[in-house]
Amino acid sequence: MNRHLPRATAAALVASTAAFAQAPASPAANPLAPMAFLAGRCFKSPTVEGKDTDEHCFQWLYEGKVLRDVHTVRGARHPDLVLVGESTYYWDSAVNKIAYLYIEDQGGYMIGNVEPVEGMLTFPATPFIIGGRAMVLRTRWTELPDGYEAWAEFEGKDKQGKSVWATLFKVKMLRSSVR
Repeated sequence: MNRHLPRATAAALVASTAAFAQAPASPAANPLAPMAFLAGRCFKSPTVEGKDTDEHCFQWLYEGKVLRDVHTVRGARHPDLVLVGESTYYWDSAVNKIAYLYIEDQGGYMIGNVEPVEGMLTFPATPFIIGGRAMVLRTRWTELPDGYEAWAEFEGKDKQGKSVWATLFKVKMLRSSVR
């Protein structure tokens, strides 16, 4: 048995991993640039019912390679409870798209992609999973001078069982502070 084989294998693995890690993640200098208008800021809106506030605070992580969004709902309906969720946006070099993972304190989560279009971020249809059930959502954020408009729809079925989309909410998230 060759005693140097494990060392040689380890050296080859380290060399190939280092070369792989240095490969460019995307052709763009900063693939998260379409989301830069959000970074370092908080945006707030009353919820659709008007009894709570919905706030998103964004900050760059890892030298701008990741964008974190901490999402907090506060209000009279649950004075002793703050509902919190967090999205992590990153460049998925395997599919050349902005991707995200959303998790929330009630146990729900989503894993999806973001498609930037001029002045808009679209979140294609993605299941929101909670308690073993899924609700398919699609969302669009349109940039405004003082924030962004968030429009979310959910997929349901009509009386004939055909897929239909209905508005879940449409709100203006206004700049509330700088982080």
